[in-house]
Amino acid sequence: MLLLGIDLGTSSIKVAVTDVDTHRVLATAQYPDEEAAIIARQPGWAEQSPDLWWEYVQAAIRRVHASGVYNPMDIAAVGIAYQMHGLVLVDKEQRVLRDSIIWCDSRAVPYGDGAFAAIGEQRCLQRLLNSPGNFTAAKLAWVKENEPEIYSRIDKAMLPGDFIALRLTGEATTSISALSEGIFWDFAADTLSEDVFRYFGFERSVIPEVRPVFSAHGGLKADVATVLGMKKGIPVTYKAGDQPNNALSLNVLEPGEVAATAGTSGVIYGVSDSLVYDPGSRVNSFAHVNYGPESRRVGVLLCINGTGILNRWTRDLVGGRGEGRGGDAAGWSYEELNAAAAKLEPGAGGLKVLPFGNGAERIFYNKIVGAQLLGLDLNAHGAAHLYRAGQEGIAFAFRYGLDIMRENGMNPGVIRAGKANMFKSPVFIEAFVNATNVPVELYNSDGSVGAAIGAGIGAGLYRDAKEAFAGLRPVQLIEPTKAGVYDNLYGEWKHYLSLFI
Repeated sequence: MLLLGIDLGTSSIKVAVTDVDTHRVLATAQYPDEEAAIIARQPGWAEQSPDLWWEYVQAAIRRVHASGVYNPMDIAAVGIAYQMHGLVLVDKEQRVLRDSIIWCDSRAVPYGDGAFAAIGEQRCLQRLLNSPGNFTAAKLAWVKENEPEIYSRIDKAMLPGDFIALRLTGEATTSISALSEGIFWDFAADTLSEDVFRYFGFERSVIPEVRPVFSAHGGLKADVATVLGMKKGIPVTYKAGDQPNNALSLNVLEPGEVAATAGTSGVIYGVSDSLVYDPGSRVNSFAHVNYGPESRRVGVLLCINGTGILNRWTRDLVGGRGEGRGGDAAGWSYEELNAAAAKLEPGAGGLKVLPFGNGAERIFYNKIVGAQLLGLDLNAHGAAHLYRAGQEGIAFAFRYGLDIMRENGMNPGVIRAGKANMFKSPVFIEAFVNATNVPVELYNSDGSVGAAIGAGIGAGLYRDAKEAFAGLRPVQLIEPTKAGVYDNLYGEWKHYLSLFI
């Protein structure tokens, strides 16, 4: 019996097929081959097409089937992970009304700030665990005021994963976890927030039916099953935002356990059994995948928008004109840049990078700081210096955010991460471990595998999480060995940061 996991990322769609009994990953695939574009019609805006997501999902599933190592008709359940905080709007015919306003779009900040002030800051923090900030509810408010014709045709407002499930099944559903990440959920009352709906003037009917994360969210439609070569009626039994799902994939479910990712954005995500919140909403609290009235599991999320996107930007910028390539126009690969950067000493020869060029950053109270390159010596610095300084700057941004989490009682003894994205880079891992002074356990897992495991739990094919994660073992443990060196470098970096915040 097999499970299919779908991970709807900002850059691409990843899918995995796993075996329920052996826990083996049978095949994985990714689509498209080049990173998906973000549409920025104005500075600070960021959108993507939900219909294009759906095309990519189908292409990725067909690609993984083409591996030929399993029978697609043996897939018993589907799980979905997705980029958080996006807004997808559909009409009564389930047609998309506009491009999705995605997580790193900054236009809704004034709407969230207005709600924070009008509802009351303390009331918001105690009941929503966050400021409405720049999250999904505020984005819907922006559409209501600026695109009233589109707003008038809305039947359902959804998170990105809800939309993919809708395309697979024809059913519109959501979950407490999804609603909490959109800042629609009142944790004190455990219901939709009367404060948010009243202030913004939303109708409750725009919210899909609320179901548990681990439950049936509909069965595969006949026409979709035919196109994808799968059985009609296969249930979608799990949907979660990418960061709660990443935590699930690493078996981070209980208080004190902590996970991290470094994809397009970077996240540290810890689990608490209290309704915790940061007074400045610099880190955010959402319902974890196993949240419930009897088991209040809250995910405390530190997000840095500019991580992998800076890494990609640097690679694209360098082109072929750097050390070791002799001006070869074919350009550097990530592996070549990592190798060149690894030859340099920590500190990148005095070059410093502030990696905050991907929208408003929550750790700075939703301020747009922008990416900054500091201390550049045109006679001394080359591509490898820029690449190393970027990865160190990202690690220092993680340290800055982790210190905020520590202020709020989250003090990890170890951080778990999948060996993927930037956690493939020895330079970044060294900088991350030593800047934070926290050991990291790396696992051969990713979001699509986590979504497949979630599907198995939701379908009842595993008795519990313990059975689902039987055999999960770290492939590598990295411990701090240069914490003093990186602490000094962090101090220098933080001084530069203070000039911009």
